[in-house]
Amino acid sequence: MDADRVAAQGHRTPKRPATDPGLSVAMVAGEPSGDLLAGLLLDGLQRHWPGLKAVGIGGPQMDRRGFEAWWSADRLAVRGYAEVLRHYRAIVSIRAQLQRRLLSEPPDVFVGVDAPDFNLPLERALKAGGVTTVHFVCPSVWAWRAERIHTLAQSADLVLCVFPFEIPLLERHGIRARYVGHPLAQVIPLEPDRVAARRRLQLPVDGPVVAVLPGSRGAEVEHLAPRFFRTAALLAQARPAMRFVVPSVPAWRARVGELARRYAPGLHLEILEGHSHDALEACDVALIASGTATLEAALYKRPMVIAYHMNELSWQITRRKMLQPWVGLPNILCGSFVVPEFLQRQAQPARLAAAVLEWFEAPSRVAALEQRFTELHHELRRDTPEQAAHAIEELLGR
Repeated sequence: MDADRVAAQGHRTPKRPATDPGLSVAMVAGEPSGDLLAGLLLDGLQRHWPGLKAVGIGGPQMDRRGFEAWWSADRLAVRGYAEVLRHYRAIVSIRAQLQRRLLSEPPDVFVGVDAPDFNLPLERALKAGGVTTVHFVCPSVWAWRAERIHTLAQSADLVLCVFPFEIPLLERHGIRARYVGHPLAQVIPLEPDRVAARRRLQLPVDGPVVAVLPGSRGAEVEHLAPRFFRTAALLAQARPAMRFVVPSVPAWRARVGELARRYAPGLHLEILEGHSHDALEACDVALIASGTATLEAALYKRPMVIAYHMNELSWQITRRKMLQPWVGLPNILCGSFVVPEFLQRQAQPARLAAAVLEWFEAPSRVAALEQRFTELHHELRRDTPEQAAHAIEELLGR
């Protein structure tokens, strides 16, 4: 995601006087989306407590707010059961070290930002040790692994929710919760400017553009980028004028380029470092990995084709724990298949290409989708940093 643009819009001048005694907060964010959310939360906390001291595990967006990272968020950015197993000992060691340090030097509050498999056990231990705990972003207990709601109740004194339907579910289980809106809905414009975005990316104002987003984690890139690039090659055969933009996190840009040359030889793909928001705003259709980026695409009112592929063992475990027929956030939030999803063996280039082309051939369907996504945007729009900071202030009684 285009974190610099989000971060710039989230920053405001502190309201409290410099004599404010401050607040000590420990935080853990484990991937780029969590780092972004944590950075925005820090904006709100710093407005309430200008003398804020924040430590723990974080990424660049947290660092730029003065966060003291004891470990980098990159150490936790692992997805899938098989992938986690390969890094299990290192991750558990980091958590144990962090837990000991926070229990010996307890902060005023601990905030776990997403990453529930790492954060919930840590929160549970800290809460038992007398530390006030907050979990930011409710785990998807409404979609899969429903048993985690009991763990959440034992771990968090407060859950900050980004979707309104989560509040009654948590309250039924005795969990204190506050809806704070989704920060992306505040940052992304209600009326995207496709022409301006294309000019920023030096793309033709007219002509078909597809944004290709194979994910931000290494495992996602390795599993999805080959499929997505073969899909792009098929699309270029069907529509030679089609242009492709491929946002990539800096750590994986070189690898994404290698995969593009291997699986779409001769095809010109604009591989960008960051700029995912520009790519989504500029495109006609997004070919996209399931995850937070699908919500970003929905907020930019763009039709999309969602796909996901992972290690087969991870998929078999995940599939058995799914509670809903959808995995893409736009479909979950709308309660129907408003955009197509292709998972695991279904994620074949020919099927993906056909689904992308269908969007170009159905303008009335695109218009209806844009209207539904506009309604969704209004539902999710709140001043998330301020709402979240105020909820924590109430929890602490300060």
